[in-house]
Amino acid sequence: MNILEIKNLYKDFGGLRALNDLSLTIEQGQIFGLIGPNGAGKSTAFNCIAGVYAPTGGEIFFNGARINGEKPWTLCTKGLARTFQIVKPFATKTVLYNVMVGSFARTANRAIAEEKALEVLEYLHFTKHKDTRAGNLTIADRKRLEIARALATEPKLLLLDEVMAGLRPSEVDEMVEIIKDLRDRGVTIFVIEHIMRAIMALSDHVVVLHFGQKIAEGTPRQVASDEKVIKAYLGDEYVVSAN
Repeated sequence: MNILEIKNLYKDFGGLRALNDLSLTIEQGQIFGLIGPNGAGKSTAFNCIAGVYAPTGGEIFFNGARINGEKPWTLCTKGLARTFQIVKPFATKTVLYNVMVGSFARTANRAIAEEKALEVLEYLHFTKHKDTRAGNLTIADRKRLEIARALATEPKLLLLDEVMAGLRPSEVDEMVEIIKDLRDRGVTIFVIEHIMRAIMALSDHVVVLHFGQKIAEGTPRQVASDEKVIKAYLGDEYVVSAN
């Protein structure tokens, strides 16, 4: 069953076409990777899917329903959540408070919201920081908080925008395991990432964007050996190191 389907998606900003005729399909239960150089249109695609931007043209379907132009908070209640590349928690509030903000997408009851938030923190082994002010967290812990807040909304589809950027190798490995476990628990994952060893190890399927246009798609192995992708993004040194 397809959980997300994008057909001929366009997004213009004035005279600039940031996305050009993008089509892709994500099956329920997949980890689906989106890669490409900086400025390729990856975050723009996420913003269109998540309701931050209205597409200029094309169609987006979530669980079979057309969602073009729907607001982010509406999509969140339908089971579509996302993280942001630049993490901006409520810095003066506690970690628990920040995660409860996500919980309120499902309930107006404070006690229930707190219970759900604590469950998410326990799952992410983050309970020890529940009373820590978000502004005092390390980069790695802020990334974990961003995922926690999204998980508290109980998503069916989770869009992860560079959640491993800035992490140490051991922290990347830990994040990879978290993402795999989320998939095993029934959450479909759509992930943007520049750390190739992570995205290639995680993804069932990968799409590559360049100047807003899809230039390749397939399994990680197929994409990594595509000459267009090597030339536009990976570089010959990646192929050598991968072999």
